[in-house]
Amino acid sequence: MRNLAVVSIVFCLVLLAGLIGWTGPAKLLSALLDIPPGHVIASLLIVQVQIIASACRWRFTAGRLGHEIDLDVAIREYYVSSALNLVLPGGMAGDAVRAYRSRNEGKGGWKRPAAAVFLERLSGQAAFFLLSCMGLLAWPNFLSARLPDHYSMLFWIVAAMLAFIVLLAVAFRKALLPERFSGLGADLSAVFWEKGAWLIQSGLSILVIGSYIATFLVASDAVGAPLPAIAAFTVIPLCLLTMLIPVGIGGWGTREAAAAALWPLFGFAGADGLAASLLYGLLCLVGAAVPGVIFIGMSLARRRIGRA
Repeated sequence: MRNLAVVSIVFCLVLLAGLIGWTGPAKLLSALLDIPPGHVIASLLIVQVQIIASACRWRFTAGRLGHEIDLDVAIREYYVSSALNLVLPGGMAGDAVRAYRSRNEGKGGWKRPAAAVFLERLSGQAAFFLLSCMGLLAWPNFLSARLPDHYSMLFWIVAAMLAFIVLLAVAFRKALLPERFSGLGADLSAVFWEKGAWLIQSGLSILVIGSYIATFLVASDAVGAPLPAIAAFTVIPLCLLTMLIPVGIGGWGTREAAAAALWPLFGFAGADGLAASLLYGLLCLVGAAVPGVIFIGMSLARRRIGRA
């Protein structure tokens, strides 16, 4: 398993290097250096909205499981986990750290914090997957003139495969879930349904997803490739969906490959998509990592003072 992880990381880095080499490093650097400051400031502010809304979603989820977390603690820990997710392999290491660090908040050991982190991520990924599926439905109606031949047939094949996977998971749910997760149904009900939880989860997830998409739109506009509104429901979700694949580091490589392939649908060069995706990644990294590093430094400093 470890060897497979190393191979996937190397593959994504080689893919990213190949894309940069194909575009031309000098040209790409010139595009990234010629970015309006207003776009950078707007994007960094949007990233803060994304992280704070995600922290609120995590806090709400944990509270429904009986694990109370103060708002300032939730925001601090989400910055730390977001920074780690962007620089560590797999894109989920930061979530594990968040669950571990929050085990002392409230009672019940580490099981409640781990469940809260898992269900919070599930909430976001389910909403994002739903948006991506809705976007696929919109493609034949809004982008039919730009799509390859036989796209509709390909769409229905993919839809049938997804439906088959869902049905297979439902049919074998007892075999797929270990015995220790037998009580997961009660947690799911408490987190996503009871007492209007679905309204809060939906609202926060929409805000988080909207911030992801808005950041990508601003990044693309900053490199001279302004996308139409329909891109927010079609190509951008597909680019971001590649970041959910637990390979590589922070989605680097796979996200850029998707952008380079999809931006030509709107009349831009693949290099424009690559530049937009790189800028998006850098903005998210700076927006999350800088506060995250500050919080990590403060935590380490307090620990040293406590030992003194």
